[in-house]
Amino acid sequence: MHSLINKNILLGVTGGIAAYKAAEIVRHLKKSGSSVRVVMTKSAEEFITPLTLQALSGNRVSRDLLDAEAEAAMGHIELAKWADGILIAPATANTLARLSSGRGDDLLSTITLAFEGPISLAPAMNQAMWRDARTQENLKKLIDKGYILCGPGSGEQACGDVGLGRMLEPLEIMKIFSDSFKEGILSGKSVLITAGPTKEPIDPVRFITNRSSGKMGYSLAEAAIDAGAIVTLITGPVDIEPPMKCNTIPVETAKEMHEAVMHHVNKKDIYIGTAAVSDYRPARKNETKLKKDDKGSPLILELVENQDILKSVSELDERPFVVGFAAETNDLIENAKTKFKNKGLDLVVANDVSNKSIGFDSDDNAVTLITKRRNLAIEKESKRKIAKKIIKLIAEEIDD
Repeated sequence: MHSLINKNILLGVTGGIAAYKAAEIVRHLKKSGSSVRVVMTKSAEEFITPLTLQALSGNRVSRDLLDAEAEAAMGHIELAKWADGILIAPATANTLARLSSGRGDDLLSTITLAFEGPISLAPAMNQAMWRDARTQENLKKLIDKGYILCGPGSGEQACGDVGLGRMLEPLEIMKIFSDSFKEGILSGKSVLITAGPTKEPIDPVRFITNRSSGKMGYSLAEAAIDAGAIVTLITGPVDIEPPMKCNTIPVETAKEMHEAVMHHVNKKDIYIGTAAVSDYRPARKNETKLKKDDKGSPLILELVENQDILKSVSELDERPFVVGFAAETNDLIENAKTKFKNKGLDLVVANDVSNKSIGFDSDDNAVTLITKRRNLAIEKESKRKIAKKIIKLIAEEIDD
């Protein structure tokens, strides 16, 4: 069910005996890589407690249309914007009737009116209620509106009747529900990304660093998440909020970044080294603030070379697909190809950081992607758009 990785799923639970199965559905959604929020109707609370679904989902269960704790007290709009897909399980006969008529008099029904994505229903009711002409008419209206049906199944029902109307088992529902989402080009792949600068301390108040903003690395993390990948982001100090759907690990020095990469790179499918890692660090950190010499003598710092993270990853016995960045001020393509060869890369992204309109601090970039088989020049555009094109090329290279 890789199509559910990184998806925001809203589970609607209504008042039927099958509501107890909602707990297992939440568990399967979480296991599939989704973030889950639950909306319950008042009658659903007679069959399963909000506390159970809150504990399993890790999020507060929403129940009230007019919720003073919601942002601007408009919870239905917040949740409709947050969700990538809605699954209502169980969907009772009453629920089908309310949705088909376009009612919005409780939180769940109002969310469905404000939501513009796919909505799936897992019907659950007595076999006679299912066969009733009015129920079938409501179903036809919902299907015509684009609702997706997950079931029902046939079998023994809680009332003792046997027939069609029983809610499908959670795994059966999950299979149908996951098929409503298109699988991303990196679905199920595990990606490790480094971003931002590193800081190499000179004394307690001074350090060596560079102008990297982290924008390219963070854009790549978002693009990989959108493509269905499981992303770990190791980041130097930047002023950007990390993507919500990735494991973010903050570091400061090149040594810390190297240790974090080597710890997390195991069993990763792809490594993207976007960080501008300091090549050198002071040989020793002064424990107290360095003072100026009254004689005006120059300050001499002894620098030692940091470990090469890209090369360390490339030399692993079980290495991932390795992507490096070549930030150059001259001879862009020639220097990038040299880096590609010397560091054993599968892809190098070359960009000219001498151009002030792109690269460091800018929201835009212009790059050339170099692999063993091709060079692909991408003209100046936003780093978000470039990130999507880089991810697309990585997916193509892996598939080949």
